[in-house]
Amino acid sequence: MTTKTIAALQIGSSPEGKGRTLENILAYESEIAASGASLVVMPEALLGGYPKGEIFGTRLGYRLPEGREAYARYYENAIDVPGPETEALAGLSQRTGASLVVGAIERGGNTLYCTALFFEPAAGLAAKHRKLMPTGTERLIWGQGDGSTLPVIDAAAGRIGGAICWENHMPLLRTAMYAKGVEIWCAPTVDERDIWQCSMRHIAHEGRCFVVSACQVQPSPADLGVDVPGWDAARPLINGGSVIVGPMGDVLAGPLRGKAGLLTAQVDTDELVRARYDFDVVGHYSRPDIFSLTVDERPRPPVRFVS
Repeated sequence: MTTKTIAALQIGSSPEGKGRTLENILAYESEIAASGASLVVMPEALLGGYPKGEIFGTRLGYRLPEGREAYARYYENAIDVPGPETEALAGLSQRTGASLVVGAIERGGNTLYCTALFFEPAAGLAAKHRKLMPTGTERLIWGQGDGSTLPVIDAAAGRIGGAICWENHMPLLRTAMYAKGVEIWCAPTVDERDIWQCSMRHIAHEGRCFVVSACQVQPSPADLGVDVPGWDAARPLINGGSVIVGPMGDVLAGPLRGKAGLLTAQVDTDELVRARYDFDVVGHYSRPDIFSLTVDERPRPPVRFVS
């Protein structure tokens, strides 16, 4: 059967740290299993946290000591890949029979990366994607990924791949992933805005693929007992908006706002052939005689030892 249940798990990072966040994820095991979901996508930076409003002590031209302390705390709350957290998530994937796509803050030496981790029931940690272009002041705390982490996985639900948050706005990245045959586009995010819903519908319609976007949900600064300058203390820091979209841009489930939960939809990847009949963005609609794209998938380590 080509009809599968796919899901977005809308959940937020716990202010108590990665250990409690992991517990909160694992607490959904029964619900994931009962849903019959063959794919569950989770938000950006879920394990490790998205420190919305934090400036890490940085002003143009100088950095304050308290910012270094804030970064050290953030680094401590990040995860190693592989590590105990990835082992626990691999176990969740195995027990539920669901492929998982999980946003995490990954330690790579002393640099942090915003990463999407791919888990398969039989293989465990199967791949990862490091965000290619952190947005705005995210560049203070996250490094840039390279072309070696652009996976597309043959999963039970279909061929899965995708991009993290505003990477979804990069046309050439989208083109590269379409060319790899993505059938279900996974979009971990923290973007709660209405325009994000437009982007998800556009990508589904452009790529003629299913889209699963999972967004964090975070309480207001008042509820958290913190001060976030320039932010309404009563407004949630992140209000969700997880959504599942069909290949013609039709919303199949969501958007889910203001609360945690598992959002599900049934999809049939056989629909993609029919959807691409009149628009195949990397096929008959691509005009390769005029346009071409080269993707460098080589790892780009900063230091290479040759012996």
